[in-house]
Amino acid sequence: MPSTRLANLIDGRLQAPRDNRWLDIYEPATGAVFAHCPDSGAADVEAAALAAQQAAPAWAATPADERARLLHRLADLIEARLDEFAELESRDSGKPVALARRLDIPRAVSNLRFFAAAIMAWDSESHAMESGAINYTLRRPLGAVGCISPWNLPLYLFTWKIAPALAAGNTVVAKPSEVTPCTAALLGELSIEAGFPPGVLNIVQGRGPTTGQAIVEHPAIKAVSFTGSTRTGASIATTAAPQFKKVSLELGGKNPAIVFADADLSEQNLDTIVRSGFANQGEICLCGSRLLVQRAIYASFRERYLARVKALQVGDPHDAATDLGALVSREHFDKVMSCIAKARDEGGQVLTGGDAVSLQGRCAEGWFVAPTVIDGLANDTATNQQEIFGPVVTLIPFDDEADAVAIANGTSYGLAASLWTTDLSRAHRLGAQLEFGIVWINCWLLRDLRTPFGGSKQSGVGREGGAEALRFFTEPRNICIRY
Repeated sequence: MPSTRLANLIDGRLQAPRDNRWLDIYEPATGAVFAHCPDSGAADVEAAALAAQQAAPAWAATPADERARLLHRLADLIEARLDEFAELESRDSGKPVALARRLDIPRAVSNLRFFAAAIMAWDSESHAMESGAINYTLRRPLGAVGCISPWNLPLYLFTWKIAPALAAGNTVVAKPSEVTPCTAALLGELSIEAGFPPGVLNIVQGRGPTTGQAIVEHPAIKAVSFTGSTRTGASIATTAAPQFKKVSLELGGKNPAIVFADADLSEQNLDTIVRSGFANQGEICLCGSRLLVQRAIYASFRERYLARVKALQVGDPHDAATDLGALVSREHFDKVMSCIAKARDEGGQVLTGGDAVSLQGRCAEGWFVAPTVIDGLANDTATNQQEIFGPVVTLIPFDDEADAVAIANGTSYGLAASLWTTDLSRAHRLGAQLEFGIVWINCWLLRDLRTPFGGSKQSGVGREGGAEALRFFTEPRNICIRY
């Protein structure tokens, strides 16, 4: 893909930003600019919000089967160009092409298909009263809604938001991350080809403090679904509260993976534990960045674990043998490296990694970091409390169940945890005690799109996925009839 200018999608047309301002888009693997993204302002958001508002009544009145058909059609178009999307996703974000082809793009297709099917099977509720009346609940779309997605899983999480919003009969003003805008722009082009009416899906590219803030502030936007940092989520909540807008906030995490001495540490399970820390360069909100290991097996587990981490290949995202690609931006690379330096300052021992990786050839100027494992830090250190969001895992020993739960719960975050044990009673007992929105037992990232997704504490507000997402994007109206 040569250096090119992306477009906004507003009212069914691809448009340049009104102020003709542009942002450079870098390829993380090379450090070079390869595209330019609209640096949209309030005028662009105003046009998109107006288009969404005007399109909302007709879209809400569109039969559910027609909305589902268009979502399936969009999924078909993406699937037909899967390799193109995967390569573009990799170029935009730095992740291996193989990962984008295996996970990101197929999951985006699944998101569209899932909610297309879900809206057709969504049941209404009714409640009969002994006094001779019946209540039934209508769920009406909200109107125009805002969807703001992050840079780590660009198309995957973009479709995770827009699919339920559109399926439920809302029109959408969406903003992908300005760091990774390319696949959302291509999706916008395909939405025209799929036949979505003008104004139903609007994609406004730009920066969070300007474009994103304008979406959140706009009075026509009735709800905001956001995935990103806890700090930005707090700002969105502050802006939305006086307007009584609904908000769904999927925020940061400092997730534990808890390994008991009785865990089945087969080769497959150990590989999953390694993957849970380093998949997508550790740039997944669900990655287990704190690895808690029962003291009785700590030394032997560490030896096996380190051997596998050291075998991970950092390399060109185009290389099929690459396990970890480049970090998404120079700014994020600098942040991760500063976090590793902080860990050393706190007394942590870097067991492997800890350095930038220099590659040859086209990736010589890329932003690569070696998978890093750190030992010797207490749970209350900054390294074990603050989200790093990179290929950095800390090892923490624990003694018993109570110790494991105290360490795991001992952060301000509560997004996800994994628990490794063959004791079924322990699995149920600790699953109920761990203060996380998702608890995986003897697995990681095993996702069923029907289940509620989200976190507690500073990891967010609300739930996405399945009926939870459809509920968020609708307003319940009770009808009571006496007979």
